[in-house]
Amino acid sequence: GNSSRNNFYLSLGYLDDGGIVKGSGFERLTTRLRDEYIVNNWLKVGANVAYTYYRSQYPDDQTRADGASSGNAFFIANNIAPIYPMYVRDSQCNIMENGGRPVFDYGDQSYTARKRSFMSIANPAGSLIYDRREYLSDIFNSTWFIELNPVQGLTLRATYGLSIDNTRYNKLNNAYMGQFADMQGAADQSHSRASSLTQQYTANYNNRFADVHSIDITAGYEGYQLRENGLSASSSCLYDPESFYVSNGINNKNNSSYLDRYATRGYFARVNYSYADRYIGNIGYRRDASSRFSPDNRWGNFLSGSVAWVISNEKFLEGVDQIDLLKLKASVGQQGNDAVGNYYAWLDQYYVQGANGVFSDGTMYYKGNPDLTWETSTSYNIGVDFGFFGNKLNGSIEYFARKANDMLYMKPVAGSNGYSQIPMNVGSITNSGLEIDLNYNIFNTKNFTWDVNANATIQKSKINELHPDLEGQLVDSPYIYTEGEEMYQMYLVKWAGVNPENGVAQYWALAKDGNEYKTENYTLAQENRKAVNMLPRVYGGFGTNLTFFGFDASCQLAYQIGGHIFDSGYQRLMHCGYTSYAGNNWHKDIYNAWTPENTNTDVPRLCATDKYANSTSTRFLEKASYLALNNITVGYTVPEKAVRKLGLSSLRVYFAADNLGILAARKGLDPR
Repeated sequence: GNSSRNNFYLSLGYLDDGGIVKGSGFERLTTRLRDEYIVNNWLKVGANVAYTYYRSQYPDDQTRADGASSGNAFFIANNIAPIYPMYVRDSQCNIMENGGRPVFDYGDQSYTARKRSFMSIANPAGSLIYDRREYLSDIFNSTWFIELNPVQGLTLRATYGLSIDNTRYNKLNNAYMGQFADMQGAADQSHSRASSLTQQYTANYNNRFADVHSIDITAGYEGYQLRENGLSASSSCLYDPESFYVSNGINNKNNSSYLDRYATRGYFARVNYSYADRYIGNIGYRRDASSRFSPDNRWGNFLSGSVAWVISNEKFLEGVDQIDLLKLKASVGQQGNDAVGNYYAWLDQYYVQGANGVFSDGTMYYKGNPDLTWETSTSYNIGVDFGFFGNKLNGSIEYFARKANDMLYMKPVAGSNGYSQIPMNVGSITNSGLEIDLNYNIFNTKNFTWDVNANATIQKSKINELHPDLEGQLVDSPYIYTEGEEMYQMYLVKWAGVNPENGVAQYWALAKDGNEYKTENYTLAQENRKAVNMLPRVYGGFGTNLTFFGFDASCQLAYQIGGHIFDSGYQRLMHCGYTSYAGNNWHKDIYNAWTPENTNTDVPRLCATDKYANSTSTRFLEKASYLALNNITVGYTVPEKAVRKLGLSSLRVYFAADNLGILAARKGLDPR
C-alpha cells in the first residue's frame, strides 16, 4: 500500500519443484515485508524483513564436483560396461524383490554369484531410491534504516542488517542393499547456525550549482560480523532402517562441533563531479580490515577514480542528428580479496586430543601464515559508448586490464613438513583484453521490429611475478605457473602416436643432446613435458529479437574461439583393458585400435598389460572452441483491449527452450 508518507509492501510465495532425478526435490515458502515511513520533512525510517523456509531433497554425489564418485548416476551411466544389469533377476528374468522392494544389482555378490569388477557395491539407481538426504532451513534476513536530512542536500543514514540461517541436515544410507547393508544402515545428522550483523553509517552531500556544477560526496563506515557454529553426529546399525535419527543406531557413534567467527570493517569516501553533464569525474578511497589476517597485516588501502567526456553534449555537435551518444570514459580502481584458507588463515590450527582427563599434544591440521595480507586487484578501463542514427546502432568498445598483486594461494608443500599446503601471497598476474558490444535495429515500425546483437571479449592472461621462494616457476601437476607466461597452462607429456610395429603408445622424450625421440617409456617422457595454453582467446554471443503483430521471437547463441580443454572423460573411456579398468566402458573410437591388420591408427592396441596406453598427455587435449544455441523463445502478447475485459493489465503466452545444442570438437564434450 502507498500513501503520501508511507510505502508498504507484503508478499508471499510458494515453490514446489519435483527435481530431475529420483529422490530429489525442492520446496520453498517465502514471505517479505517492506515498509518506509516519512516521519517529517527531515526524518525517514524503514525496514525490509524476509523469512524463507525450504526443504531440499538433495541426493548425495550428483554434482559435477562428485564426477568420479561411485554414487554419481551420470558417471556410472557413462563409464560402466553395458554387460552389467541394473536389477537382479530370477531364472525367469523377473526382477527379484526384498520385502516388496526391487533388488538392484550392486555387484557385491549379495544376490548374484559373481562380484562386479567396476565400482563394486555401487548402484546409484538403487541409492537414489533407498537412500535419503535432505536439508531443512529457516532463513531470516532483515535490514533497518534511519535517514536524516538536517539541511538541504545533506543526507545522514544508518543501516543495520541482521541475517540468521538455521539449517538441519539429515542423511540415511539404506540398510537393504549396497555399501551400508553390512552395517545395517547408517545415519548422519547435523545442525548449523550462521548469524551475521552488518552496520553501515554514511553521510552524503548532493547539490547542483549555477545549473552546471553537480557534486556528490559520500563518506562512511561499514562493519560486518559473522558467527557460525554447528553440531554433527553419526551412527550405524539402525534399529529402524527408515529413520535417520542418530540415536536410532548402536554402532560407530561419532560426534563433532565447531565455532567460527569472522569480521571485517572499513572506512570509505567518494566524490563525484559533473560539469554541464559533459565532463564527469569520480575519486574514491577505502580502508578495510579482515580478521583472516594477523593484526600486523590486517588493514589494506584501496583507491579508485574515473573520468568521462560526453562529446555528444558539446555545442560543436549540436544539429548533428546522426550522433545520439558519444562518450569517452576511463577508470582505475582497486579491490581487496581476503578469500584464502579458512577464517583464521594466519594461525596454526590443531585438533584437541587426549583421553581419561589428560590432554596430549594436538595434531596440526592447518598451517597458518602470519605474513599473509590482502590480495589487491587493480582494474584499468578505457572505452567509448556510442549511439548513432536515432540509436539504431549503439554499443560500446572498451579495453580492460586487471592486475592482481599479492595473489592468495594455497601453496602445496612436502608432506614431510607435517602439512600439505600453506596460504601465501604468491605474486602478480594481469588479465587484459578488449570488449565489444553492438546492437542494431534493422526495422522499427508499429507492428514489426527486428533487432540483432553481438558481443565479443578478446582476452589474455599473463603471470608477472611469483613468490621469490618459487624461483620463477610453480609446478602443481598437471598445471604450471611461470613468470612471463600465460596463467592458465597445463603441463603435459607430449603424445607421439602409436608404434605401427607393435601398437604400443609412444611419447616424446628428450635426449642428452637436446633432440627429441619417441619412447614407450612414459616415465622418461615426463622429463619433457609441454606447457599448453588453456584460455580461449575470444568468447561472446550473438542473437536476434523480432516482434510482429503481437507475436515475438528471440534466439541467443554463445561462442568461444581458441584455447584447449583436457577431455578426462574421453581419456577414461579410451583405456586398453588394463587390469585396473576391468569392467569400464569404452568409447566407440576403440574400434580403431591397433591390430596387425590396422597399423595406421592413433589408438593403441588392446592389451591388459599396457600400463601407459591412456596416460595423461597431449593426446587428450581438444580445441575449446564451440558454438552453442542457448535459448529460443516464442511468444504472443494478447491485445490490451481483450486483456482488460478479463480484469488484467497484461497477458503474454510464451514458449522457451534453453541449452538446445552445442557444436564442439567432440560429440558429448561441452567446453563450457
